[in-house]
Amino acid sequence: MISASATGELTVHTLRLAPGEDLKHQIVSFARANELSAAFVMAAVGSLSAVELRTAGLSFGTRLATDLEIVALSGTIAKGGAAHLHAVVADATGKTYGGHLVGGVVRTTAEIVLGAPAGLLFERAIDAATGYHELVPTAAPSAPTPP
Repeated sequence: MISASATGELTVHTLRLAPGEDLKHQIVSFARANELSAAFVMAAVGSLSAVELRTAGLSFGTRLATDLEIVALSGTIAKGGAAHLHAVVADATGKTYGGHLVGGVVRTTAEIVLGAPAGLLFERAIDAATGYHELVPTAAPSAPTPP
């Protein structure tokens, strides 16, 4: 197990995406533009007109092109915007689909709330046991105290 803890401020960022924007791309772009060193999805609601999800054990995603409701979105965003996001969406009948979010096109809106904890640094590194880029959380270096 790898773990890190921090106490202190939590900055909350709220994004409202417009029709046609890519859900994952916009989250990653926001994280990069705001130089977030550690972030996580706190809440997400909205709809998609298409989504690509990859399930465990597969090297490719499955694309759904229909009206979909975002039922859940969770994940972490590391320094540089390296995001590991999972989504659950529901079609018009209520049938749900879930997996690793590869991408998704916003239908009407997507409201995303991100938390960015002060004092933590999230990075991704190849894990020898899994072969994947896994989360490496550490305590962020403290800023030097002025004399």
